[in-house]
Amino acid sequence: MIDSYFDVLIIGSGLSGINSAYRIQESLPKAKFAVLEARHELGGTWSQFRYPGVRSDSDLHTLGFNFYPWRAENPIARGEAIMEYLQETARTFDLDKKIRYRHKVIKADWRSEEQRWRLEVEVGNEVGREPRTVVYWTKWLITGTGYYNYDQPLQANIPGIDKFQGKIVHPQFWPEHLNYKGKKMIVVGSGATTITLLPALVDGGVGSVTQLQRSPSYIMSLPQKDQAWFEKWAPEWFTLRYKRFMFTLVPILLYKFCIWFPKLAQSFLVNKAAAQLPPDFPVDPHFKPGYNPWQQRMCLCPDGDYFKAFNSGKAHIVTDTIKSVVSDGIELSSGQKLDADIIVTATGLNMRFLGGIDVSVDGKKVDVASQYMWRNSMLTSLPNLGNIIGYWNASWTLGSDTASRLFVRLIKHQEQHGYTSVVPIIDEKDKEKTVSASPLNSTYVKNAMKKMPNCANTGPWKPRDNWFSDNWGVTRGSLEDGLKWEKVAVE
Repeated sequence: MIDSYFDVLIIGSGLSGINSAYRIQESLPKAKFAVLEARHELGGTWSQFRYPGVRSDSDLHTLGFNFYPWRAENPIARGEAIMEYLQETARTFDLDKKIRYRHKVIKADWRSEEQRWRLEVEVGNEVGREPRTVVYWTKWLITGTGYYNYDQPLQANIPGIDKFQGKIVHPQFWPEHLNYKGKKMIVVGSGATTITLLPALVDGGVGSVTQLQRSPSYIMSLPQKDQAWFEKWAPEWFTLRYKRFMFTLVPILLYKFCIWFPKLAQSFLVNKAAAQLPPDFPVDPHFKPGYNPWQQRMCLCPDGDYFKAFNSGKAHIVTDTIKSVVSDGIELSSGQKLDADIIVTATGLNMRFLGGIDVSVDGKKVDVASQYMWRNSMLTSLPNLGNIIGYWNASWTLGSDTASRLFVRLIKHQEQHGYTSVVPIIDEKDKEKTVSASPLNSTYVKNAMKKMPNCANTGPWKPRDNWFSDNWGVTRGSLEDGLKWEKVAVE
């Protein structure tokens, strides 16, 4: 018989889910909790993405866990190393024993009478086997489902793509045995995935690879050796804390510099890129974006590997728009034709909220896009539901940890005062200050924001800004402002 009643259920066993599981286990030792994972293993993004060279685009000192620091010398790590780190973390704290694999949450309905969430979960979704539906009940529901659709990639609107006679690949579902050695490849895109793929394909023996972009991105090179001058004699705990602090602070300062002095920041970044490219390499239009730094997410490359790829003679870049895909390549608006055996569509992620779970209250479906986020961690209309959102301009885990610690504080407050539920309530006057949850203006992000909950530029409804201000809100912020607490007698 399945044990289906819990104090806390966490959906997802990626970085956010594992972090939340640790915080619940550490701070609420009497709480009965479990982690529901749709896939066959933990890891989330790092289990899903297997394209060549897949790596973090944030440093592991902050993308990693505060309670189990990243100890390797390199701040940017490959996907395999991150998976090993996550597995090691889960084993070390016995969190792996709390994970229930192949448990995909389909529906979540808050029942006011029971003051609990009722979850419909598909269990045992394996090839050749029909999953069965199991019902779980929980007082608190925490969603660590990330921000994109794991099952369906973003379908790029590329004219004539069906005419191509070669192989079309999306990085999210990279074929395990794809042979690209000696082949001609085109990678369509200019984001983090493209910046990662290009040098990896060159190292992997591609014949030639052309990055085709409509517009460029800002790209920063990050050294892979970050040894502090005092590291040889300082205790390890001090060095690790120092690195985490500096990798938290410096990106915030860089972000603020880009926002406050955009022209100066643009000049600095473009000149840095030019210095790493081959002589006479055209910086404009390929590496000089038409927008200010951090209006779209900035890309990182370890030790300048992306720029070094252009010195190989195998990597090329074209900035143009697609007229049409043809049987053996892509024709551009300029009249140029790019030949290809393989086309990779690295054009963004198919973003979604709450993992696509059908959410309702007493059987009535809740339109997530019309809700507002309280401290970026709870939603109006949805009691006892914690949603984890990281930072758009820093490491995701920094934000997920502030959210997880906030959930712990809320649950403790609830227990101490005998409340059975808490739900955010926003005033109509605050709705007049509605803003997007994300400051980025990438096409796929802007389109996705139409389906995401809102923020407001006031009080606890503000979007995430930086870890230091958010951390203050977690530890000292009011638990009354914007929240409605209730005591309901339940059997």
